[in-house]
Amino acid sequence: MRHSKRFRALVQIPEGKTAADKPMYPAADAVGLVKQHANAKFDESVDLVFRLGVDPKKADQMVRGSVSLPFGTGRQIKILVLTKGEKEIEARDAGADHVGFDEFIAKIKEGWLDFDVVVATPDVMSEVGKLGKILGTKGLMPSPKTGTVTFEVASAVKSLKAGKVSFKVDKTGNVHTMIGKASFDAEKLLKHVLLISSEVVKQKPAKAKGTYLKSVTISSTMGPGYRLDPKELTELAKKEA
Repeated sequence: MRHSKRFRALVQIPEGKTAADKPMYPAADAVGLVKQHANAKFDESVDLVFRLGVDPKKADQMVRGSVSLPFGTGRQIKILVLTKGEKEIEARDAGADHVGFDEFIAKIKEGWLDFDVVVATPDVMSEVGKLGKILGTKGLMPSPKTGTVTFEVASAVKSLKAGKVSFKVDKTGNVHTMIGKASFDAEKLLKHVLLISSEVVKQKPAKAKGTYLKSVTISSTMGPGYRLDPKELTELAKKEA
């Protein structure tokens, strides 16, 4: 793939080389570069992508987890809580955007997906599980491991609204997660990089062989990606844990 001179200059790709030949940067430097080149007319999101040495087709190599980001994500998320009875009141009082069960199950089956996160109480998961082909493919299926299957719905909703993010390895072996906005101070973004990296490292499956963190890239919505040094990031993440 050929890149423009502007793109090559931003990510320092030598002439005749590809994006795979981009240099690696210390985490703090990469954060600074992302902020420097986030030039869109809107506040761009900042994302991390981890390429992992796992086989996501194998159940014992699944990587998923969640992290509470102390400075939030800068994004207002829509939360759907699937539950019945008194937990509906609890969810609404906590600030959930959509609360209920039967009507939302029907709407989802019809293709409605106007939400970012689903929280469900354990007593309804037998029915929610039937939506796996819809929610699962979109990365929206609630899970006990990410704290989105729980009777403590108020706590879950408040944590999500405050900046709790979940991640899950996709079928290509990548984990993609948002860590904040380009307007955030560099120190805050770096803190989020290390917190999420620490959790991803912690979730390394016992069955995973060889190099676990193959590559890590940080980018803004409209900007180029910058490669982080996986070895440095692993060491920093361990200190953060």
